[in-house]
Amino acid sequence: MLDFIIQGGLVVDGTGGEPYAADVGIKDGLVAAIGDIADAAKEVIDAKGAWVMPGFIDLHTHYDGQATWDDAFVPSIYHGVTTLVMGNCGVGFAPVKRGEEQRLIELMEGVEDIPGAALAEGVKWDWQSFPEYMAALEKTPRSLDYLVQVPHDPLRMFVMGERAKAGAEASVADLDAMCALLDEALRAGAAGFSTGRSDNHRTSRGQATPASESSHAELTALAGTLKPYAHGVIQVVNDFDVLRADDNLDAEFDLIEAMAAASNKRLSMTWLQRDPGATQHERVQARTLAARAKGLPLYLQTASRGIGVITGLDASFHLFMGCPAYQEIAAKPLPERALAMRAPKVKQRVLLEPALPLATDGNAVPPLVDILRAQIERISARMFPLVMDGKVNYEPHVKDSFYARAKARGTTAMEVIYDYLAEGDGNNLIYFPIFNYNEGNLNTVHQMLTYPHALFGLSDAGAHVGTVCDASFSTFMLTHWVQGLQKAGDPRQMALPAVVQALTQKQAQYVGLKDRGTLQIGMRADINVIDPNKLALGIPELVRDLPAGGRRFVQKASGYIGTWVAGQCVIRAGELTSNKPGKLVRMKG
Repeated sequence: MLDFIIQGGLVVDGTGGEPYAADVGIKDGLVAAIGDIADAAKEVIDAKGAWVMPGFIDLHTHYDGQATWDDAFVPSIYHGVTTLVMGNCGVGFAPVKRGEEQRLIELMEGVEDIPGAALAEGVKWDWQSFPEYMAALEKTPRSLDYLVQVPHDPLRMFVMGERAKAGAEASVADLDAMCALLDEALRAGAAGFSTGRSDNHRTSRGQATPASESSHAELTALAGTLKPYAHGVIQVVNDFDVLRADDNLDAEFDLIEAMAAASNKRLSMTWLQRDPGATQHERVQARTLAARAKGLPLYLQTASRGIGVITGLDASFHLFMGCPAYQEIAAKPLPERALAMRAPKVKQRVLLEPALPLATDGNAVPPLVDILRAQIERISARMFPLVMDGKVNYEPHVKDSFYARAKARGTTAMEVIYDYLAEGDGNNLIYFPIFNYNEGNLNTVHQMLTYPHALFGLSDAGAHVGTVCDASFSTFMLTHWVQGLQKAGDPRQMALPAVVQALTQKQAQYVGLKDRGTLQIGMRADINVIDPNKLALGIPELVRDLPAGGRRFVQKASGYIGTWVAGQCVIRAGELTSNKPGKLVRMKG
């Protein structure tokens, strides 16, 4: 007898092949039968009119701290994810020496916008080495499967202590120690190694991240540690010094190529259309193609929409935070704050008084916060109400921008934004796509998503919790690139089989997972059943469910009839179940 049958659905199997009508039978956590199934089953799930597809794999998350207190990986679980990879961008929580925990909290609070108080209260710290960290995570039954990569910054801090500062040279002994620790983690089943070389990443003290200026010798030595293993990938975030006066792309890309050559492993890097640096992504693509022609397996991690922030009165930042008049009322409950902002005298002061600078030495507030106010009349052309006509709109038109609204009203964008945030109970949110939106649309994103060596990624799930909720990227791939553009007759529409393959098989093949990623007999029963007529993104909500009352955005979705991990239903009709089949996936070989 089968455990259950998913009956009468349209199977999109993850291989890129055409969908077909079939039943899917599950037994002992595996796909046991596909076709017209007459066998008996303990449960039959009616999937008529529904899509039946593999569970999604998210390669780029930052649940490294959250995983110590959250066994469900919220909000990824709401968006069809069944397997996720954390330890990206070179930041994480292991290895760590006793007494050094606060330094890692400051690192993650600054780089990933995770409240330090939540980390201080929530993270258990019952480990020192990376294998001990893996064992500590493994003690907790979870909803989803997960893999861990070894992040460069904690590795450097563990070995070099106070000397682990950006630009500090690692000695031969330091390199030997770091490589030994990385080797220890790989033997324990770590999925790979990650490093970050971004000028935008800062600790909560405003300092550059420890590994951001690491030498060629250090990075190639660490990459070379992966070479003897059958498994292992490398993940890199690099802005190629776009904020500096000198153009350093070729030198930085040479280093990436050297890491790939030293490791003989698949390497993926963040791929964005930056601003400034609007054409950088084209040069990165050209260098990637040239590297692949030389036999280097380089991949580009690509977002499914604009990369930006959500701002609002209770979000991590907004336009008026530095205004003395606003700071006088900032501690009021949100509805009272919005009411106070509508008082003419308060409004006049906030709009006219000079704002205090927020991005100063000694904190991690990004310069964007101060730039936003100083250049608001220009930048406002790329700022939009997040919700339009009751729905979240991630490809808004410039005519809907606050710049256009200000022109129509004959006033400033600053005033229009102020009035919008002060409306009602103060819950209005603003969408500001900083990257991938230079032309005011997602045309560049479409070009990236359809590049043959692109990987769906960059959700940053678990990070930037007070400014984004891009864990919903996977749902957006379906609602926008498949359904939304089909309804609009847009030539950029992507075929359903190709999108599902990008979310499943291609991800599994990249990281080396051979037991999942497709709906085929003998594969793991990681499955999504989706009602395409009800599939939709919800509106992001700010909730205070982190330790120490920390707040974050959570965005849910409708239309997921159910999500199964290893044959156990972990979410049904949008509600979490009590099943905890998820586990740490230890890579072998």
